[in-house]
Amino acid sequence: MRIKIFGAAGGEVTGSAYLVQSDSASILVDMGMFQGGKASEVKNKIPPGLSIKKIDAILLTHGHLDHTGRLPMLIKMGYKNPIYGTEQTHELTQIILQDSARLQAGDAMRHNRKFLRKGEPPKESLYSIEHVEFMQELNRSITLDKPVPVAKGITARWIEAGHMLGSGSIELTVEERGKKKVVVFSGDLGPVNFPLLKTFSHFSKADVIFMESTYGDRDHRPYDETLKEFKAIVELVAKSSGKVLVPCFAIGRAQQIIYHMAEIFSRKEVKQFPVYLDSPMALKAFDVYKDSQNLLDSDYQELKRRGVFPMDKTFFIPSPTGETSKALNDLKGPCMILAGAGMCNGGRILHHLFRNLEDPKAHVMIVGFQSAGSIGRRLVEKVPTISIFGKVLKVKANIHTLGGFSAHAGQTDLLKWLSYVAPSKPKIILTHGEDGPRQALAACINRDFKIKAVLPRIGDVIEV
Repeated sequence: MRIKIFGAAGGEVTGSAYLVQSDSASILVDMGMFQGGKASEVKNKIPPGLSIKKIDAILLTHGHLDHTGRLPMLIKMGYKNPIYGTEQTHELTQIILQDSARLQAGDAMRHNRKFLRKGEPPKESLYSIEHVEFMQELNRSITLDKPVPVAKGITARWIEAGHMLGSGSIELTVEERGKKKVVVFSGDLGPVNFPLLKTFSHFSKADVIFMESTYGDRDHRPYDETLKEFKAIVELVAKSSGKVLVPCFAIGRAQQIIYHMAEIFSRKEVKQFPVYLDSPMALKAFDVYKDSQNLLDSDYQELKRRGVFPMDKTFFIPSPTGETSKALNDLKGPCMILAGAGMCNGGRILHHLFRNLEDPKAHVMIVGFQSAGSIGRRLVEKVPTISIFGKVLKVKANIHTLGGFSAHAGQTDLLKWLSYVAPSKPKIILTHGEDGPRQALAACINRDFKIKAVLPRIGDVIEV
């Protein structure tokens, strides 16, 4: 068995994709898009050596773009076999990829208007909405903890990963030449105390583990401390009639922030003020969350029993259209605006930043991971100026980085997840992390479990 790595390696966090090849089958685990600026985005292509006709199945850990974003490119090239994942992963993937297709079409149109007159070749989208919609015919929904035959000689089992609604870690049992091997893909793991979602489950044995290492070098701030800081910013905005911008991922982070705003308002800790959800994608995701409330954690169920229903529109104001989004520019505070993209590399948040970054009364709350090269990362690094839409802006707004809200497990939780399976002495492959974090995690794994982890690059092949 050979496993070739097509993304999220060599210090790259995005673009997760693994090709698993046995004597009798070939499957893909994830097929994500590279994100984080032009240097990453040029990698968004079908990898050389990947024969689409030979792929028997695709397995998804979860719906985020960096794990699903290149899937429609395979559809465009003729892929017609099953795509396995949880029901919620399929639903959220559709929302995310349709939005991606629309953004690509808009970018291509704007580019061509500008450059075709100069004789440059037209820019094309990586795929269209039609390619995304066709995926629904290929989707096969699985049940957590239930083994599923996915290809000849390969059985897969998903367990809770605690990272986003529907997310899972995948265990492959591969029969080859009369022997069985177990290969685990952690996917993205959520922190133990993450709100809304249940805590990750774990495996007991494996021969090989492909493990994420996004925050392998550190723990997040304790969640209680992060929430305290969050509430302090909310109180400051309420008292100063300020405006707070929250660049957030439409699926997961938006629901998390509004959940906490519902808690604050329902307990009358702060007088309720307008919270605008300026993201059509997040609004669609709320419907999926409402239909999947039985999957949410006990704290959510308790809040609901008290009569507080964070998944409805009592605690936020939808902003579904471009016109409603533009109208937010003229708002007076206090108010909160949540908008994508989460790394500030596109979407409506750029327009809000463009209008407010030079306002010393404005606040920008960074609540998620920011890839190297992204505008969000530059804000976290406290750079004095940011260029948006060709204009250089002085950063006068108050920038707050709340790392404790991350949906990725920190170092301690990553090691905890691994501790259940480490006694079986698997080969550990660290991916989905910048070089510093994965080197630090590798050192901890060697210290705690006496296993020397492998740090691969994109294109490397792991033989089992």
